[in-house]
Amino acid sequence: MAAPRYAAGMPPHTLLLAAPRGFCAGVDRAVLIVEKALEAYGPPVYVRHEIVHNKHVVEALRRKGAVFVEDETEVPDGAIVVFSAHGSPPEAFRNSEQLSHTVVDATCPLVTKVHQEARRYARDELDIVMIGHAGHQEVIGTTGQAPGRIHLVETPEDVDALELDGSAVTYITQTTLSMDETADVVNRLNERFPGLQQPKSDDICYATQNRQDAVKELARHCDLVLVVGSQTSSNSKRLVEVSKDRSVPAYLIDDATEIDPAWFDRVDTVGLTSGASAPESLVEQVIDWFVERGTRTVDTVTVVEEDVEFSMPGNLKRKLEATGS
Repeated sequence: MAAPRYAAGMPPHTLLLAAPRGFCAGVDRAVLIVEKALEAYGPPVYVRHEIVHNKHVVEALRRKGAVFVEDETEVPDGAIVVFSAHGSPPEAFRNSEQLSHTVVDATCPLVTKVHQEARRYARDELDIVMIGHAGHQEVIGTTGQAPGRIHLVETPEDVDALELDGSAVTYITQTTLSMDETADVVNRLNERFPGLQQPKSDDICYATQNRQDAVKELARHCDLVLVVGSQTSSNSKRLVEVSKDRSVPAYLIDDATEIDPAWFDRVDTVGLTSGASAPESLVEQVIDWFVERGTRTVDTVTVVEEDVEFSMPGNLKRKLEATGS
């Protein structure tokens, strides 16, 4: 960690920016889907649950004509409804079909992959252990793929409490966790169930791991880390924890207005990153906050370059082509 050189009341000398940070490909796609649906169909376009967990993104889309609802049954018959990036249970799709909705599915393709795995394991009559956070929208959507087959755990102690015969067990994970977060649970699963069937591929989102790795690198050079993201964003909160785990203080802020100058008393170098659902414009506002107060150096710490892109849903793509949008 850098040794503080500045006296009390002085601004941090250096601001280090994490790369990668901010929007992942799934979030970028989901936000673009709502914007393009508004172009193609015109407002209102209903969105089942927050499209991503960031209040600034949600409010910006609301101003453009998006209407956010918690349940598809709140959407009028025959309306346009976008299902959020976190994924939805099959029941939600059935309800929308009965209500004659035009559904545009913005589920992240990485989440869709986990849904497909869950259904396949259920067909093979396996007991499925899901590592994730109870109540998270992604977990709700995934457990709905195989009701009665999926057993949710969050800690190694949860694994100990499982009552399974162990002869046909596999596991899946919430994509927005990291390998660090799931390692202890996976180890305990292997201990309890020697015949545990390993997933064919890693469910962990590349962006979640990359952003956590970037914070680990920041923590090596900083006295304090700021994470731009909403309190409803689990991946943003985890970035704060990653820094604190390395004995570097960290704070989660929605935007620059939540910065407390008292945090930087005798702090020389501040690290700055953002969660996967936080737009870059919010990071730029924080950078401006520091520069306006005298921070002299703004550098970037790059851990890996990201070039992942996901395509638009087929029905929306066809509508856009038909309307010339």
